[in-house]
Amino acid sequence: MSDAETPTEIDAPLEESVEAPNEKSAPEDRATEGPLDELEANPVRPYVDLGGIKILPRDGLHLRLEIEEGSKRVVAIGLDYAGSTLQVQPFAAPRSTGLWNEIRDQIRDQIGKQGGTTTLREGPFGPELLAEIPVAAGQGAGGVTRLARFVGVDGPRWFLRGVIAGEGAVNPEAAAQVEDLFRSIVVVRGATPMPPRDLIPLRMPTSAKTADDAAPTAV
Repeated sequence: MSDAETPTEIDAPLEESVEAPNEKSAPEDRATEGPLDELEANPVRPYVDLGGIKILPRDGLHLRLEIEEGSKRVVAIGLDYAGSTLQVQPFAAPRSTGLWNEIRDQIRDQIGKQGGTTTLREGPFGPELLAEIPVAAGQGAGGVTRLARFVGVDGPRWFLRGVIAGEGAVNPEAAAQVEDLFRSIVVVRGATPMPPRDLIPLRMPTSAKTADDAAPTAV
């Protein structure tokens, strides 16, 4: 099973979407306002290079690397900003078709199997899921749920998935700030052939200062 089919806390077989599953889903102004492809980004801006994505530094932004225990590879980037957390993952995608419509249905089905609920709504990036997810019983918080927003954007030969939690899931002002952060991300697809839904390789930041702020987290 490929990486895009198994995001954090999601592990479900692909099921056919009833809503144009192959159609790309992205804001109309994506190519100018983001998330951007590497070829669309300003090459002189001081991005932090994380391999498959580049992040534009800003005050109050803290970076975390989510590490897969077995392989020790970076499988997601966590960004803490404006009282919110934003987890991002870039995936390879077909040139002319999208992934978000299918993956969104998959996420919705799996959250339902976990006992959670989802609401499909229109957001700033297109269709998104607002999910109420039960907190794991092992954390000693039986009956407690957490809110999260699942967003996705289909770009040229890539798909960028984001999960927003904290204030950005409930507070409009914080949401606008974390949405702007998601918009500022640059996806580096590269020229290497990759099967659709494979995770575009991520890595430690090349900046030593930024690397000091990146606390690896095992997943």
